Amino acid sequence: MKKVLTIAGSDSSGGAGIQADLKAFSAHGVFGMSVITAVTAQNTQGVFAVQDIDVAVIDKQIEAIFDDITVDAVKIGMVSRTETIKAIANGLKKYNAQNIVVDPVMISKSGYYLLQPEAVEALISYLLPLASVVTPNIPEAEEISGLKIHSLKDMEEAAKFIHQLGPKYVLLKGGHREDDATDILFDGESYQHLSTPRIATQNTHGTGCTLSAAIAANLARGYSAQEAVSKGKEYIHTAIEHSFAIGKGVGPVHHFYNLYKGAGMLNDE
Repeated sequence: MKKVLTIAGSDSSGGAGIQADLKAFSAHGVFGMSVITAVTAQNTQGVFAVQDIDVAVIDKQIEAIFDDITVDAVKIGMVSRTETIKAIANGLKKYNAQNIVVDPVMISKSGYYLLQPEAVEALISYLLPLASVVTPNIPEAEEISGLKIHSLKDMEEAAKFIHQLGPKYVLLKGGHREDDATDILFDGESYQHLSTPRIATQNTHGTGCTLSAAIAANLARGYSAQEAVSKGKEYIHTAIEHSFAIGKGVGPVHHFYNLYKGAGMLNDE
């Protein structure tokens, strides 16, 4: 049993954050663990409050995991403050953590700033150099690189810029583009264009969290970065395709569709 740690915020509605990560880990057959960086009051309509967890408690959570359990991969999500970022980076370096996936969560789908503006530089300086894979969407890539992204060529230029900041692989997600949803994976030498059909649904709450967690789980299971990303994209595509119309806003994806289908638990079976 591979063990994967998520370091992120809690989503009270269960669709994103720690809750989405743990579901994705379970769906991939790995044992999930968590370090909670913040507690959010959140649902399908938005984020309404955030309580950051004290840095000393974050430190202790990291110590409690690594002093006891071998960690095969780490996914980092919401890390809202500079001091939180520094504590996480120091902890991961102390324990020589491997297979680190950084999802540079900045703004929620409803427009709430989950990463304080003054903490962006800390994320770039302390976390990106530790990353095996970093998974920005287009707005996040623009914030990190300072470049405007409109075309696939722009995406390639931004991926190249971000790669120079330290991560081994950059997966720049193209879902915010209007014409197609092509993602670009860059390893410092070549660009791989990853295209999947766009799914007509508003229920995409937690997609970024879920994809990055799936990639971390696949790395823990021994797949290469390219394989981990490819398999992660297949997984999130299915999860979005069978997403739930839960709540009054942007519903969550279906983390367990293939497992439910295999067990004959779906209503349409």
